[in-house]
Amino acid sequence: MDDIYIWITSVGAVVMASLAIFIRLKATKRPVSAKKIIVPPIFMSTGFLMFLYEPARPAFLQVIEAVLVGILFSFLLIKTSKFEIRDQQIYMKRSKAFAFILIGLLLARIIFKLLIGDLINVEELAGMFFLLAYGMIVPWRISMYMNYRKLESNLKKSLKSQGAMPVET
Repeated sequence: MDDIYIWITSVGAVVMASLAIFIRLKATKRPVSAKKIIVPPIFMSTGFLMFLYEPARPAFLQVIEAVLVGILFSFLLIKTSKFEIRDQQIYMKRSKAFAFILIGLLLARIIFKLLIGDLINVEELAGMFFLLAYGMIVPWRISMYMNYRKLESNLKKSLKSQGAMPVET
């Protein structure tokens, strides 16, 4: 029965990764805002409710491991997330590396799940993967927010010196 859950959740992960790539590519066509950077980790935090269900709670050392691995992976996302100014607004730069990183992380997740799926129960593994993802998204979004604010400040200064008004997003 656990094998079925592993395959179902792996297919679900493929669908979610595909959706993330699609959304990211689409996002490069619209201006970025602070809200668009901050909201995803806040909405994702509802996932912590899974830990109310006892079998989904990993041991303390597993929590530390998952969060630290997530933080390490966040550096890849931070390196591939760049902004650019177009039409007096801030946009995400399209990055081919981002899609490859997500696909690589997905493959690593599936391989990891297949290798240790029999050693750790599915619910606990789900909790660990959630913590890994959250440990990855929070530093990434903090970095994006800081870079966005810096670029926004520079854009406002530039527009002010030119006598132009920034376009509100």
